[in-house]
Amino acid sequence: MSTPTQLTTTPITAELLRGALDLEHTAHGVLPHRLPARARAQCADPQLATAESQPSGVRLAFRTGASVIELDALATKRVYPGAPPRPDGVYDLLIDGQLAGQASLTTGNTLTIDMAAGTATSQPGPVGTLRFADLPAGEKDVEIWLPHNETTELVALRTDGPVAPLSDGERTVWLHHGSSISHGSEAASPSTTWPALAAAAGRAQLINLGLAGSALLDPFTARALRDTPADLISVKLGINVVNSDLMRLRAFTPAVHGFLDTIREGHPNTPLLVVSPILCPMHEDTPGPTGYDFAALSSGELRFCATGDPAETATGKLTLRVIRAELARIVEQRATEDPHLHHLDGRELYGEADAARLPLPDGLHPDAATHRHIAERFAELAFGATGPFGRPVTS
Repeated sequence: MSTPTQLTTTPITAELLRGALDLEHTAHGVLPHRLPARARAQCADPQLATAESQPSGVRLAFRTGASVIELDALATKRVYPGAPPRPDGVYDLLIDGQLAGQASLTTGNTLTIDMAAGTATSQPGPVGTLRFADLPAGEKDVEIWLPHNETTELVALRTDGPVAPLSDGERTVWLHHGSSISHGSEAASPSTTWPALAAAAGRAQLINLGLAGSALLDPFTARALRDTPADLISVKLGINVVNSDLMRLRAFTPAVHGFLDTIREGHPNTPLLVVSPILCPMHEDTPGPTGYDFAALSSGELRFCATGDPAETATGKLTLRVIRAELARIVEQRATEDPHLHHLDGRELYGEADAARLPLPDGLHPDAATHRHIAERFAELAFGATGPFGRPVTS
């Protein structure tokens, strides 16, 4: 690839990144991680490894007078045989907080996941270059939001003007943990996942620990939340425990208590919001595990289905309705000694009336319009003047 001589390369360091908890040096450059190395070493699950390395909420942030920005990156593309091709990940360019451009890479590594066979194979690919040109004159705050759904190694940053780390200013840091919905599954772009949109409305700096398929009350995730500086914290719990059929009610209750206890070790007085699952009709009264609808897959459509038996809730199997009731009870119990602990029923973000208007396309994940809807509700209920995060919503 050719680089114009007037462009200067700036090393990509932690000072230029927001939203990452760790930065791994690779053969190509640096790989942002959303879980620290110690946490990653405690779980060899490929699902978790993929999810935490996808840089949802991670962005390059700097101040510059440059009119041209180039970014070399190595993406990892996912391919599901039999399913429609996945769109290329999107890079959002924000200037002074406003979307000013978008770009994608069509090349990169390929990870082929055969859902029927339960296998995954990888194929190396080339580094690509993104170019943003004709940018407004003068000094400006620039953010390049990395694709929320593609593992992305950052190779080189080039500009035609000096680059300086972006000041955090007085913005509040919001640390959020959740499932694939929080991760941004099926959102249109990285700055339009529901947490990113809600953070913008609440004028907060987002650290998004939404981990697709891996919001499982893992102790190492709780420790990552405990050890990350933050002014506001929210945890959206429940759907992945049902998806994986990971535990019964007997285990779920103390696991939630332990998760919250660990967070409180590092953030004893920080506003902490526990959010229960949004409406998901197939799992309201039917336990997991969640399975693929192979009939739909054979016709080129990706859909999910509930495979559990509703009768098994009597023996402790978990449904979303059971989890919501238990989370509400746990928060009510703990709030007598923890005045900064709050609860939000996920159906206030997306409930039955919303599902009638904005159904989940694959039965599990919201689409781009629904991400915006959830963000607006969360901004009002959490960041609003009377919400637990206590900030007026901006227009």
